[in-house]
Amino acid sequence: MMRARSPWLRPASLVAALLLGLLPLAPALQPLRPYWLALVVAYWVIEDPDRVGLGYAFLVGLVADLAFGSLFGEQALRLVVMTFILQRFRARLRFFPLSQQALAMGGLLLNDRIVTAAIHLTLGLPTPPSSAWIAPLVGLLLWAPVFLALDALRLGHWRRR
Repeated sequence: MMRARSPWLRPASLVAALLLGLLPLAPALQPLRPYWLALVVAYWVIEDPDRVGLGYAFLVGLVADLAFGSLFGEQALRLVVMTFILQRFRARLRFFPLSQQALAMGGLLLNDRIVTAAIHLTLGLPTPPSSAWIAPLVGLLLWAPVFLALDALRLGHWRRR
């Protein structure tokens, strides 16, 4: 298993995902925002499972809850559910072609929307608009570029040019 060559890469990628999640968007585009943090955490769960697991996902989710001002523990729960599923199927998922991994990530992101809707319905909070159900498709399309970019940084391929 290949370890990250730079100790700053994992935290920097998570900070970048948080910043992308905080980036202002037009109100019409807001529901289409991909869950950047889930994409980055999923990458690290798949590629560095010894260091990134349920506890890591929980802590990252709590930080995200504080950063986004959302219900405290909501994103932590969402990331833990996703990480649990990823850990269960990691051995198979690693050997899927990138296109099939993207489909699996789309399914995980769709599951994330279901978990979010369940939390909001249970607590009587307003549910996300129906257009928010398109965001998993956006995440599905972004999985390959996110995976390839993080993989290139982790393995040092960007330095060869």
